[in-house]
This record gives sequence, structure tokens and C-alpha cells, in this order.
Amino acid sequence: MNPELVLSRSIAGSAPGFAARCQSWFLRRNRWSRRLILMVFGAIAALAFPPVDALPLFAVGVVALIWAAETAERRRSALAMGWWWGFGHCLAGFFWIANSFLIDPWRFGWMVPFVIAGLAAYMAVFPALAVAAAWHRNAPLLARALLLAAAWTVAAWLSGHLFTGFPWNLPAYVWSLNLPMMQSVAWWGAWGLTFVTILLSGVLALMGRGDRRQDVRAGGAVLAVLAVLYGLGAWRLAPDDAGDLAAVTRPATMLRLVQGNIDQWEKLTGAHRDRDIMQHVRLSTATPGLEQVQAVIWPETAATVFLDRRDDWRKLVATAAPPNGLLVTGALRGDPPQGEPERYWNSLAVIDPQARIVATADKFHLVPLGEYVPLREVIGPFVSKLTAGAGDFSAGPGPVTVQAPGLPPFSPLICYEVIFPGAVIDASNRPDWLLSVTNDGWFGRSPGPYQHFASARFRAVEEGLPLARAANTGITAMVDPFGRVIASLPLGTEGTLDVLLPAPLAPTLFSRTGLLLPVALVLVALAIGVGLIMRGTQRQV
Repeated sequence: MNPELVLSRSIAGSAPGFAARCQSWFLRRNRWSRRLILMVFGAIAALAFPPVDALPLFAVGVVALIWAAETAERRRSALAMGWWWGFGHCLAGFFWIANSFLIDPWRFGWMVPFVIAGLAAYMAVFPALAVAAAWHRNAPLLARALLLAAAWTVAAWLSGHLFTGFPWNLPAYVWSLNLPMMQSVAWWGAWGLTFVTILLSGVLALMGRGDRRQDVRAGGAVLAVLAVLYGLGAWRLAPDDAGDLAAVTRPATMLRLVQGNIDQWEKLTGAHRDRDIMQHVRLSTATPGLEQVQAVIWPETAATVFLDRRDDWRKLVATAAPPNGLLVTGALRGDPPQGEPERYWNSLAVIDPQARIVATADKFHLVPLGEYVPLREVIGPFVSKLTAGAGDFSAGPGPVTVQAPGLPPFSPLICYEVIFPGAVIDASNRPDWLLSVTNDGWFGRSPGPYQHFASARFRAVEEGLPLARAANTGITAMVDPFGRVIASLPLGTEGTLDVLLPAPLAPTLFSRTGLLLPVALVLVALAIGVGLIMRGTQRQV
């Protein structure tokens, strides 16, 4: 007889309850049907991220994965289940990346299925490893929940560091609409909130077993943890909510954030480079009150030229600088200063009204296939990067603090550099604010720009620093150190925002201690989980 059918009947007969019925039904499906079911629940969990923000669906998806993994007879089977779930989760979470390859479909369109499926297949490895690491035959249910939370947190950290890292849609980000819950990342970062999110889902998976007392205990534990975290978050927000916004702003620092909304094909070809720059100049200067502004901020590669090598272009963009202030713009930088550049950077330039570059910063975390070709020696003859130019961009030295006349010191973050927890400031020279410049026009009207913005807000809370964000299109906004959006421009519009720069908070616990608290959570969970397993084994003996 089919062993899976035997197991199905055994589960249904020995453990009455909704979970057992679901597991029995799952085991009666054929192999490909089970894989499809896992992919569907992985995709359902992805709906918890922006812009859908259906938070409960993340728990639904993870609980389904946990129940499915409990039916595995071997660790290898649990690994496969986690991978199929992760594959569906990442396909639903990353499909929008295809838009960037369809800007120039004749050159790059053929890459879409390979890139999207390949990225999803790679990223699915991390939840798969977490599920496999947490699997243990006959382990107590609570031990499984603890081990899964610990393993998933470690796997999420690895996904953000291996092969340049891609910590996109971390489980913590399902809380992006819940400001009180977001506040906890000031203590343990997105890694700690990821741990809590998975643990709560694991505890919810203890329910539906036909034991009402266990259902009550599990549900009560989840509600208690949520109440504590929500209460602490509300307490952290309360003093500022009770006051006036001006109490946490720097009246002397007015920023004008510019969103040009330039079509990405036009930017890529450079066909109307002068018109595009003039559009930014017009938006910067046409709005009354420029004389009250300390800095006009343009987005990533708003000037798609080497401003350090072209006096004429630099003088043109300098006309957008306030009379007694600065223009901060994304631009290209080349080396050597004269002649054909041998190296070039995706850079940020700070320009005064006299067209002098008073500060620069280079992007240090480059986008694979966007700004360089990985393994160029192997695949270089067949694949080129999406951005213009045959060569790869060079990487800057890492997070830096820019000192510019008349502005509080800031940490510049170009494009997706803002998605990396704990890697957005120079800790030895703490800035007063974060400046994120980006061009989400690559991704059209898709979930990508919303997810990118949500991640940026978490960095503000983690570091206790306000964040100014200028996007070509996407979401241009000012975010305070609590993650609140003070003002914003929506996706697909052009315009400007004049907004006061909020004051920074004192360094947060996460900013001071980094991974200390997340690591402690993981180690405690491992110790308790392994202890429960050992105690259960001793009782069986």
C-alpha cells in the first residue's frame, strides 16, 4: 500500500482536528499537486507585503507550510516542501522585477523567465533550509515552532549577505502598516521582528489539533506577545504624538525633494537628456519659496552625465541650487578626470550655486545585472547589464557620512542600498539623517516601488534617524525617525515637496548593539527547542 496513504490514515485517525484533516487531505494528493499547493500558499503569504498588506495571509501561508512539513518522513522531504513553498512565495514577491528587463524588450526580454525563475529558485533555498533545520521526527510542537523561528531568522540574515545579498520582503515587513509594531526594530532590527513574526506563526500552527486547551493557550500566547509589542510601540510613539510636529523638526533645514517622473526608456537611451535635466531645473525653481530652502534634492541619476568632467552641464544643474543652499543630485562620476573614463561610479554629487562640487559619495552596493555582470568572464559574452555602457560600474567604499556646508551630516543611500538592515550608516561617524535617492521607474506601476519604500521606512526606525527620499518616480517622501510619513508624492507623478527635516533621536539599541539581541533570541530559542526535544526523547526511553 502507498506509504503516504497509510500515513494519511494514521494522522486522520490518531489526531482529530482541523490540522490533521488538512494534513490527511494534503497527503492524499499526488506529488505535483502537493508541490502546487505549497507554491499557492507561499504566494498567499506574499500578499502580506505592500501594496496589498494583507497581514493575516502571511500567517495563513506559514501555518500551511508548518502543517505540511509535519507530514514529512525525512528531513530531505521537509527541505523540498520548504523549497516549493519558497519558490511560490518568491515568484509572487519578485515578479515585478521583470519590468526592468522589458524597458528594452528586444535586448533583454528573453532574460525574464531565466532571471525571475532563477532568482525565485535561489531565494527559495533559504526558507527551505529553515524548514529542514527545524524538522525533527516526533519533536514537540512548541520545539518545532522555536527552531523554525531561529532557523528562519538565520536564513533571512544569510539571504541578505551571501552573494552580495538581497534582503527583500523580510517577514518583518508585513508590519509596515502597523507603526507601533514597527517600533520594535529600534531594539532588535528587522532580524528580531522577523524572528517574532515567524515564532507567532509557529505558535498559531499549534492550534486546530482538537485540543481546546491548547488552542486557548496558543491563541492567548500570540495575543499576549502582540499586546506587549504593540503597547511598547505605542508608548514609544506617545510622547511625540502628544506634541507638535515642530517639536521634532529642525526649522533651519528645509529640503525640496524633486520627483521628475521621467520615462525610463527616455533615461536609458539619453535621447532627451537636456530636456530631462531642464525638467528637474524647472520643478526645482518654479515652486515659490526657493530662497527658504537649504537643499534641493534630485533622485538617482537625475543627471545622466559625468558632472565632474563637464563644466557646461554642471553649470546648468547648478541653476537649480537655492541662492544660499545646495543641489544634491544623483549623477555619474568617472576616473581619470580627463579623457575617456576607465572607471565610473553611480554617484551622488553636492553642488553649490557656483557650480562647484563640494562633496560626493559613490554607490557601494551594486545591483547584479543592473550595474555589473556577475561572473563576467563566464557569461559576459552572452549577457550585458541593463544600464547604459559596456563596462561595469565600480563600487564605493561603503556607508559614508557626507559633510556639506549648511546641512546636517547625512548618510547617502543610492537605490537599493537602503534595504540592508544595519548597513546604512558609518557607525564611527553617525549622521543626523538618511538620504535615499532612487529611480524606481525601472519597475513601473508594480509592487516593487511600494516594497522598496516600506523597507526604507524600517531603516529610519532602526537607526532613529529621519529619512528623506527622492525618487525619479516611486514614492518621494520625508519619513521621521519613528517611520511615519510626514509628506509624500505618489508613484507616477511629477512634483516637489518642501518639507522640514526632522531631528534625529539618540542612537537606538539596534544602532548601538547591532545583531546582539537577534542573536540572543536565536540562541535562546535553540536552547529551549533542543531541550524540549531531548526531554521528549528521554521520556520515550
